[in-house]
Amino acid sequence: QVQLVESGGGLVQPGGSLRLSCAASGSIFNVYTMGWYRQAPGKARDLVAVITTGGTTIYADSVKGRFTCSKDNAKNTMYLQMNSLQPEDTAVYYCNARKPSYNYWGQGTQVTVSS
Repeated sequence: QVQLVESGGGLVQPGGSLRLSCAASGSIFNVYTMGWYRQAPGKARDLVAVITTGGTTIYADSVKGRFTCSKDNAKNTMYLQMNSLQPEDTAVYYCNARKPSYNYWGQGTQVTVSS
C-alpha cells in the first residue's frame, strides 16, 4: 500500500507562486509514474503534470511554462513549483502514483488564487 501526503497549498494573489510537495511512504519513484492532478468545484479531475520513472515530464497546455514538476528520490518527495498563478488555477491539487494494476491518490491540498 502506497501512502501519499500533499502539502504546500494555500491562498495566493494572482501572479504569485506556491510550491506543493507530495511525500510518498517509501521508495516508489523508480517503479511508479507520478503525477499532479487538480479538481475545481463542479469540474472533473484533470491532469496537471506527470513525471515518469526516468524523469521525463509532461504538462497540461494550461500550465506549460508556469509550472515545474520534479522529484527527489532520496527524500521520496515530488514537487510542483507553480509560478504566475491565476484565478483559474484555483482547485484541490492531488498527488498520484500509478503503475499497471495500481493507482494511488493523496488526500489533496487546496490552492486558492484570489486578490
